[in-house]
Amino acid sequence: MHLDTPAIVCALLPHGEHGAVVRFFTAGDGLVAGYVRGGRSRRLRPILQPGNGVALQMRGRVDTQLAAATVELTHARAALVTTGIGLAGLEWLTALTALALPEGAPHPMLYTALEALVSALAAGAEAGSIGEGIVRYELLLLGELGFAPDLSRCAATGTSDDLTFVSPRSSQAVSRDAGLPWAARLLPLPAFLTGNAPATPSDIQDGLRLTGHFLGRDVLTGRGVEVLAARQRLVARFEQRTETS
Repeated sequence: MHLDTPAIVCALLPHGEHGAVVRFFTAGDGLVAGYVRGGRSRRLRPILQPGNGVALQMRGRVDTQLAAATVELTHARAALVTTGIGLAGLEWLTALTALALPEGAPHPMLYTALEALVSALAAGAEAGSIGEGIVRYELLLLGELGFAPDLSRCAATGTSDDLTFVSPRSSQAVSRDAGLPWAARLLPLPAFLTGNAPATPSDIQDGLRLTGHFLGRDVLTGRGVEVLAARQRLVARFEQRTETS
């Protein structure tokens, strides 16, 4: 392997006395893992914070060995995220990306979305914008992995109007009239995902519930207990915001 590319730091695992195995997200090569010598040193620890942008170089002689990685900081974003929602969002987004994506599979649209979202967190974006961005990122990730719900038309009638619910079983949207008798069994579909409506605090909660169901069922099944705990902390932050709004 010979790789020279911009990358987003997503996860770090201690290895040996001072080193670390780091998962990076790149535009052209997707998720890649490399061994960073001295990755837990005083010099490199601030650089290898999830969310930071780096210039990544990776070198490996054979495919069966972990490549050696060196980094240079390009965007120090992690230290700029200071709000509770921002910190919870950064922890969740990077952890989800590191766990959910297969290594070596390019996802350029997802990389662009994560780059923009993490930059927004570092710039102090307001909570509503963060929540909407996270829901949309999760939907995009589900789509990239082949598990996105179909929000284009009603599963029962075929209409594309007044889509209000999503079936947790079929992953298809359901219109208001068709879904009302079964509303307790369906997932709410927030209007900001089907049109240009602004995302209210309750809409964001509904969006997180929607994407959380399909992530838990189709992507994180049987793994990622610690990662899901990070998401629960994020959801709790938005619940607190809704209660005080």
